[in-house]
Amino acid sequence: MNTDAKENLSKVPAVTFGFWVIKIFATTLGETGGNAVSRTLELGYFVGTLVFLVPLVVVVAAQIRAKGFHPFLYWGAIALTTLIGTTLADFFTRSIGIGYAGGSIVLFSFVLVTLGIWYWTLGSIDIKTVVEPKAELFYWSTILFSQTLGTALGDWLADDLFGYNGSALLIAGVLGVLALLYYFTSASRVALFWAAFILTRPLGATLANSLDKPVTDGGLALNDITITAVLAVVMLFLLFVTPHRAKEHQ
Repeated sequence: MNTDAKENLSKVPAVTFGFWVIKIFATTLGETGGNAVSRTLELGYFVGTLVFLVPLVVVVAAQIRAKGFHPFLYWGAIALTTLIGTTLADFFTRSIGIGYAGGSIVLFSFVLVTLGIWYWTLGSIDIKTVVEPKAELFYWSTILFSQTLGTALGDWLADDLFGYNGSALLIAGVLGVLALLYYFTSASRVALFWAAFILTRPLGATLANSLDKPVTDGGLALNDITITAVLAVVMLFLLFVTPHRAKEHQ
């Protein structure tokens, strides 16, 4: 690829079907992995958050310093945001005690504020513009808040409203509507992307809860550590077999 072509590529992947498949596996892994550290290993939500914080900072820093798009580096950062999003959301909603509804509202406001500041500062929140450090900082901040929001929202839907399977079906239905809007309307592609990106997180959370929660609560009572290991292997396999290309720069 020549220099001009490289300059027209962003630091994030093109949004393809494979992108969404890997994203859902990453979010499911984040839920089970976060639960494995905070609950199965009994480290607690605060310590669990600290466990993931250092590697997240290191990987995101490496992602920002990188000269181009690197699939394993990018998806490593995504996986870490889902892991820390799980423990951080549980810390806010359970340890601090603001509850699932309160946590979802607060975290949703964080996402909106971050997107608003990003747009006000750089004039766009389109991922095509993620080519320089300032845009990447906004991008990864938004992702971290959205992953944390997704955990709280998924727990709210599953525990207080529709159950694990019902919540998964509901979120999948909403994502289906977003897909129809993408293919058959002129709705904002940027808004549709961020809506889908946020909603795939609670989808992963509810799918994970269907696997690791007790049978009496509607789950399969599988071990979090085992599930996390299996999901990590599947995700690595998908990264090897799925074609990857950087998003074209706007």
